[in-house]
Amino acid sequence: MKTILVTAYAINPYKGSEDGMGWNFTLQIAREHKVIAFTRKNNGPHIEKYIAAHPEWTALYNNIEFRYFDWPQWTLFWKKGPVLSLIYFYFWQLTLALHILRHKISCDLVHNLNFHNDWTPSFLWITGKPMIWGPVGHHPRIPKTFIKPVYGNREFLKDRFLWGMKQFFWTVDPFLRLAAKKAVKVLAMNSEAPARLGLKKKQFTILPSVAAEMPIESQNNTRSGFTVLSAGRFVPLKGFDLTIRSFASFYKSLPAVAQEKTELILVGSGPSLPLLKKMIADEGISTCTRIIEWMPRQDLLKLYQEASVFLFPSHEGAGMVVAEALSYKVPVVCLDNAGPGEFIHPLSSLKVPYASYAETVNGLSAKLNNLFCDADYYQTEAKLAGERFHSSFRWDRRGEQLNTIYQEALQANTETASLTSIIPNA
Repeated sequence: MKTILVTAYAINPYKGSEDGMGWNFTLQIAREHKVIAFTRKNNGPHIEKYIAAHPEWTALYNNIEFRYFDWPQWTLFWKKGPVLSLIYFYFWQLTLALHILRHKISCDLVHNLNFHNDWTPSFLWITGKPMIWGPVGHHPRIPKTFIKPVYGNREFLKDRFLWGMKQFFWTVDPFLRLAAKKAVKVLAMNSEAPARLGLKKKQFTILPSVAAEMPIESQNNTRSGFTVLSAGRFVPLKGFDLTIRSFASFYKSLPAVAQEKTELILVGSGPSLPLLKKMIADEGISTCTRIIEWMPRQDLLKLYQEASVFLFPSHEGAGMVVAEALSYKVPVVCLDNAGPGEFIHPLSSLKVPYASYAETVNGLSAKLNNLFCDADYYQTEAKLAGERFHSSFRWDRRGEQLNTIYQEALQANTETASLTSIIPNA
């Protein structure tokens, strides 16, 4: 059993997204290895509370030593907003690596786990240990026609400003290229990350940052009618405008008797909520649409059981909810992109290519109609969803993949060390 030193800026077992991924990855690593997990101090109370409340995982907890690292509290008065928080994250990684080096913390391999972006570097290579970096990736730039006319100039400029920041790091930051070069392996959450980092095939492995637990056994027993589900933060990136308009087009094409058994459920919250409510009213689908702004995670899992389709036309490069939907064999209708479009089964025909805004809405609507009208087609897509989950998006599967990557990295490091000892000037 080797010792893996993990740095995870965000770990919180009570949250989803980045925090939940950090927690689940750490548990998976602990299945086969001792783990020293560095994270921020504010995550400590949540970790300790969860461990006390869930003793069933004691065997894994015994393999993990959580350590907390932050700058002194008096230095953090300036850390406000996304830009300043990014600056803090950047230098948190640098100073943490120096802290590890200074204290000569013993380990066999280092793994920079999250945040999962490919435009700020890791500095763990300065420890001299074999380094794994990732999963890393980025959200792509939202096409202009899918943000400016819908959400206005302000959201358009915010998206372009963030994209400009990414371009700056990709182009200017020498430490970013150095991190990619020094890593024994870069874990890329999708196909766009290796291209942005200029990686050769042997330097990276595609390993999505998202996964899900095995579903509860009573799945598929509570579905009735035709329920279209979508979940996430109500922001332009998630494409809820496309969800609403494509569902409205599909719904209006149905006969009245079918409409009575058809509904749209949106789960989430965020700044776009007022706009989305207005859109629902303008489309005339208020009576068949439910918005649930918050619910316990167990209740969300029950909704997956009830859902017929998961409609997720998000522009992002990831999507935890996609893995969760696949775990319940729920067909996922999405855009053909490097995020959800790469996550669903390669044989699935539920990906809709980007076209004009109206054509994209019609394409998504057509997929819903196909699933509604053709039972055989629906069953085929549900089967593909289940197969994709079991092959690629189970957390235990992700743990097995990580263990293989670690073993290869450690073996390569041993061979290099042996070669160096034989050839002193190598």
